[in-house]
Amino acid sequence: MQKLKDNHINSTDNLTFKDFNFQEQLQEGISAMGFEQPTPVQEQAIPSILEGKDVIACAQTGTGKTAAYLLPTLNDLVKNRNENISTLIIVPTRELAVQIDQQLEGFSYFTSISSITIYGGSDGATFDRQKSALKKGTNIIVATPGKLMSHLNLGYVNLDNLRHFILDEADRMLDMGFFDDIMRISSYLPKKKQTLLFSATMPPKIRQLAKNIQEEPLEINIAVSKTAKGILQAAFVLFDDQKLPLLEHLLKAKKVGSLIVFCARKVTVKEISKALDKLDYDIAAIHSDLDQSEREDIMRRFRNKQLQVLVATDILSRGIDVDGIELVINYDVPNDAEDYVHRVGRTARADKKGAAFTFIGPKEQRSFGQIETLIGEEITKAKLPEHMGETPTYNPNNGRNGKSRNKGRNGRKGRRKS
Repeated sequence: MQKLKDNHINSTDNLTFKDFNFQEQLQEGISAMGFEQPTPVQEQAIPSILEGKDVIACAQTGTGKTAAYLLPTLNDLVKNRNENISTLIIVPTRELAVQIDQQLEGFSYFTSISSITIYGGSDGATFDRQKSALKKGTNIIVATPGKLMSHLNLGYVNLDNLRHFILDEADRMLDMGFFDDIMRISSYLPKKKQTLLFSATMPPKIRQLAKNIQEEPLEINIAVSKTAKGILQAAFVLFDDQKLPLLEHLLKAKKVGSLIVFCARKVTVKEISKALDKLDYDIAAIHSDLDQSEREDIMRRFRNKQLQVLVATDILSRGIDVDGIELVINYDVPNDAEDYVHRVGRTARADKKGAAFTFIGPKEQRSFGQIETLIGEEITKAKLPEHMGETPTYNPNNGRNGKSRNKGRNGRKGRRKS
């Protein structure tokens, strides 16, 4: 596996998208969307993809991975147009499928390339429309693994002429248990094709997947498992019953135009959104109990700045690209350290500034210590307001995951003055 050297996330000063010599119709779409200079992952991946090489690219969230594979793929389809299914993009969630399709529509606006999204949670009529499009032929499919398998199992999807097989957020799909589905989907594809694998992290299971489905891929690594430089990060060490008061205090103290509050469980999402209703914010909650139309409506309102606060589970931690998110609050520390990178990556996108605050309960201290180890830095521990009382001592190395309780100044075990 050929490797390119690691790089930091900085925009290239001189190179522009025009230097890639894309087809004229595609370049019109790129210019109309305001894309001028490529990010490092785009600069490194696009030339190799244009040459037809297999690529495995690892870069943190918010660095432009989607355009890195969409643009050279679209360029090939413009040059070699046919009515067959030419490109298959597999993603872990319907939210990411919708986001990719939106970018796809923008880039291909001046071309005649067609596409369709395939994901779960749809009714019978939607399934029939998907079936019809797949039988007649569409150029690009953006799909989640399970729903695509439903169509493949029925025998009417012809992928014999596929030119590009793309896996986006491959690490997330493997975490969700889609390895077998990916391998089954791969068995339907022609042997000769270009395979692109994009991921935010590079664990051993990603390398194993690459070995199974790629031919001598070029490997690109850019700031793996690091948070973007534009994110101001801070954490609050506190007791669980102090989390909601602190959240309310932060929201009252400063008006923030757009923010996301991440929680570990949907029951917490519901509790918090109900508690925050009394504040002067337009708030909505996103979790797995909502149907797809409800979730899409909430995201549309959030993108249009009709909503200021989203309270969500990790369903939103990946694949959601919304401009201008000023603040991310981790109400709960994520169980997987990698998820922290994805959560905070919702802000400070495209070289903008943003902030991320994390609430660390007593039982979450070891998990947060693992996050600090992963990203290679110690996050500043901010003090709670005086009126909120005493807080636990931070000890991420404690064998009982932060449950050790030292005497505070007033003799109560485990609390210290903020």
